[in-house]
Amino acid sequence: MHTDLWNHALALYARPGVEAACLELQALGGDVCLLLCATWLQVRGVAVREQRVTVLREITEPWQRDVIKPLRCLRQQWQAAAQSDAQLAVLREQVKVLELQAEKALLERLQERSRQWPVGAHEPTDGWLARLAPDQARHHDALVELRVAAAALQDAEDGA
Repeated sequence: MHTDLWNHALALYARPGVEAACLELQALGGDVCLLLCATWLQVRGVAVREQRVTVLREITEPWQRDVIKPLRCLRQQWQAAAQSDAQLAVLREQVKVLELQAEKALLERLQERSRQWPVGAHEPTDGWLARLAPDQARHHDALVELRVAAAALQDAEDGA
């Protein structure tokens, strides 16, 4: 099992179909960092509690709004023009790197905040994705894809 959230997120995101599922969930209003955190918490056996869901959202929402989304919007805004402007393409790649660094920082914040939550709970731990996905994504195929990929990653890591 990946012990830190960043490496878990990288391993899961690299699995077939996960990138597309995450982008689809993002288009539906989902926070990909929060959803990747959900899979990590589930793998670690952290019990789902309303207070914990609230804490994670309180960390995520302002960081997404104030840091990640402005970088993503700028990168997307420059996409077409960067096709024919080499200097803008270089700047766009730099913004993309900043966006990734901002996502990593968010995952580190989520990990740090959840560090004291007990692992290996005897309470239900499989509701994290449902609780952290936006309403319109709760029964979407992309969320199922993410759930299946996370289970497959865990099985592979457990040697099953």
